[in-house]
Amino acid sequence: MTDPEYIASTRKVYDFSAAHYASAVGTTVTAAFERPIDRAILNALAEDLVAVDHARVLDIGCGVGRVTAYLHERGLDVRGVDLSPEMIAIARSAHPHLAFDVAPMTELPVENDSLVAAVLWYSIIHTPPAALSDVWDELARVLSRNGRVLLGFQAGDNDDVQRENAYGSSTTMTWYRHNIDDVVQSVERAGLAMRARIWRRAELAHETSPQAFLIFQRQS
Repeated sequence: MTDPEYIASTRKVYDFSAAHYASAVGTTVTAAFERPIDRAILNALAEDLVAVDHARVLDIGCGVGRVTAYLHERGLDVRGVDLSPEMIAIARSAHPHLAFDVAPMTELPVENDSLVAAVLWYSIIHTPPAALSDVWDELARVLSRNGRVLLGFQAGDNDDVQRENAYGSSTTMTWYRHNIDDVVQSVERAGLAMRARIWRRAELAHETSPQAFLIFQRQS
């Protein structure tokens, strides 16, 4: 089956730029890229789940494993998955004690009803709004009853920013700033109910739009 163009282009760009990305952003969560409130959201999820027996957590769109490692350090049984083999290669090198797989968000390598939580930390920023329902349907498949989803993304009015020759890859890639209300409605249509909604303004040097953080829970 041929991947949609947005998946193919995203994989190509991040495969090309993986080493540069790891050098610029790092392989761990730091104050340079996560504000205290961002880290508090991750901490709250970990605290909520750490007492759950056999709590399997998947960091989807994990890149070089920054958030995967952060959640592991807080006691969670977490593994990472990303569509870029080169990003996963760096994640495995940086965090050899953790497990990582190569797969797109719409074809997760886990069984039905097997996850207590899924984290998509800026993982949908290259996914067109019209394609998000495929992501939510896959999450509904893999989450156990009452399973949680944490989303972090750049917020806007479904506007997009296209960058030609992204990261020097000779490929055009699009960044989407998703409308928060639209995201909530589309996730809820997949059977996941919203538990928390947090918005903050752009504060870090690299941010050009507000940041949104949403937590959902599977209902059935």
